[in-house]
Amino acid sequence: MTIEKNNLHEQIDRLIHIVEQLRAPDGCPWDRVQTHQSIASCLLEESAELIEAIETSNDTGMIEELGDLLLQIIFHAQLAQERSSFTLTDIVTTINNKLIRRHPHVFGKVNLNGDIDKLIEQWEQIKRMEKSGTDQERKSALDGIAPSMPALMKAQKLFKKASKAKLLLPEELPQHSTQESHISPDNITPEKLAQQLFRLAAIAHIKNWDAETLLREEIRRCEAKYRLRESQSSISHQNSTEK
Repeated sequence: MTIEKNNLHEQIDRLIHIVEQLRAPDGCPWDRVQTHQSIASCLLEESAELIEAIETSNDTGMIEELGDLLLQIIFHAQLAQERSSFTLTDIVTTINNKLIRRHPHVFGKVNLNGDIDKLIEQWEQIKRMEKSGTDQERKSALDGIAPSMPALMKAQKLFKKASKAKLLLPEELPQHSTQESHISPDNITPEKLAQQLFRLAAIAHIKNWDAETLLREEIRRCEAKYRLRESQSSISHQNSTEK
């Protein structure tokens, strides 16, 4: 274990040094001109590729994509250090302290007897206390939803927060017993389609499903189906041409 830890430290230090070299005056022209803003979208792209590797149980892909995400963290830390704002040490120290602070049932003397509901309530209380009086204070129960979050994920998150805060009217709660209304291009409007999408995201939350993951899985199934059809059509066309 000690050997493994030493190797990890060496490799992390090596990565930090590589990024420093890339950003140096004689480094890579592309890396030298990047800013937090210019590479921000890379986080979404790398995260999406990691999620794909996770959902397809691709360990080799996970290693590569986790490395790409780690690079983003190191790169942002380097950019911040160059402008004397914060360092990688600040980042790691902050997350270490947060994890310990938010898990008093593990690192403290709080006993929740394995009650998950109490654990979540405790987590939320600690989070509110942490942000109270800061520029990150959440004055509304609906605060804390990232604007850049994918629309379907954002809808599910909004429903979760609104439901938890008891902000929903009875008629706004999806009824599992009712059949889904028929949707076709002839009887749908953009507004009705948006309402149905939000309702489906709400149902996913109630069922404790992740709508974004389910949609990605369906996309993969459809893509495989379409690729098979394409392949079969190509073979059929080739056979008919040969005749």
